[in-house]
Amino acid sequence: MSDNGFETGPGRRVPRGRLARLGGFARLTAGVAANVARDGVKKIAAGERPALSDLMLTPANAEKLTAQLANLRGAAMKLGQMLSLDSGDLLPPELGAILARLRDRAQHMPPAQLDQRLKAEWGPDWRRRFRRFEASPIAAASIGQVHRAETHDGRMLAIKVQYPGVADSIDADVDNVATLLRLSRLLPDSIDIGPLLEDAKTQLHEEADYRREAQMLTLYGDTLADRPEFIVPRGDPALTTDHILAMDFVAGRPIESVETASQDERNRVAALLIDLVLDELFRFGVMQTDPNFANYRYQPETGRIVLLDFGAARRISPELVAGYRLLLGTALSGDRTATEQAAVDSGFMGQRARERHPALIASMVDAILTELERGPEFDFADRAFLQSIRRDVGDIAADRSSWHLPRSELLFVQRKVSGTALLAARLRAVIEMRARVGNVIGPIAA
Repeated sequence: MSDNGFETGPGRRVPRGRLARLGGFARLTAGVAANVARDGVKKIAAGERPALSDLMLTPANAEKLTAQLANLRGAAMKLGQMLSLDSGDLLPPELGAILARLRDRAQHMPPAQLDQRLKAEWGPDWRRRFRRFEASPIAAASIGQVHRAETHDGRMLAIKVQYPGVADSIDADVDNVATLLRLSRLLPDSIDIGPLLEDAKTQLHEEADYRREAQMLTLYGDTLADRPEFIVPRGDPALTTDHILAMDFVAGRPIESVETASQDERNRVAALLIDLVLDELFRFGVMQTDPNFANYRYQPETGRIVLLDFGAARRISPELVAGYRLLLGTALSGDRTATEQAAVDSGFMGQRARERHPALIASMVDAILTELERGPEFDFADRAFLQSIRRDVGDIAADRSSWHLPRSELLFVQRKVSGTALLAARLRAVIEMRARVGNVIGPIAA
């Protein structure tokens, strides 16, 4: 375990070429198919009639899928992580568990491959740039790994090094993961995931563009310059390339360490992060859409929050902002019917689901609004009301003809919103929400 709280795992060479990565998917597919055939024969011999999706999601196949995507890194692993966050309402629990395991299975490059990468970016004498460069990464993720280094003038830097071949493999990797999803028959044929996959490719290409991330780092640093409760590392343009991002190293503990703090401190930290999301959505017009807990660090001695990883930062369309403002405004007003309609108008819900399952939709909306009406403070640790919502969602999802896929921009933003709520629940925070949201969205026209 690194000091940044990441499980870096053993060093394993990243498959770089198109054929090498395709071969990885081919081996994965062949292994899964063999397991399906063997398990299927056993179940049929026992008089059972197993569904293909049940055979696909066995423990053996779960391990194969997790291990292979972790080894490939890049878009294959990143897409799995993107799907995994709080996916229990959207995906079968077995698949959700597989994808969730990818958050902890990142493997770093072995030293020889790392040296090749740095020579390609900085030249053969790259070591002369530093007084000290730590060969062991302090973090390893889906697209790159992070090293700590010290310059000759004493500055401590965090150096993010992109895995070789990641940027070039994005389109093919996303297509291959999509093929695996289709083979599992977990998604109905009526759902067109093409637009979502294309937007996923776009976002992943943006995340692999380290010069773009450096610009977002500067943008957030400038935007939050008057918010001392947050720290945004400064980038180092002289050392940053297309595949290397250099920035200040800022010490901090995992954000989850706040769990052991007082109730007041847990509330304060969670409120700061929620306010940041509201500002991103309704004031800044740009949002860092990856809510991975590892992207936040906490300094107990100062109470400040360190913000990391701006590869997933993206502009938000005025139309999406208007949809959130309408939905939140109607919800705060307590108008059940208007909230249902706003959910459809903003793209959260499909009209077909509302027509086919009006009682279930009404039950879900009532559960949410009743929770909001309980009082000014919202207890994020009390998620009991979600039980009935998940039950209703499950009943609606059983009717595949009513499935609705929101546009990808909404999914990316909602992922950040939901992830922040999960963090607040992890911290057992109790926060006044009605006035906080109302102050940011403003009055809603009748």
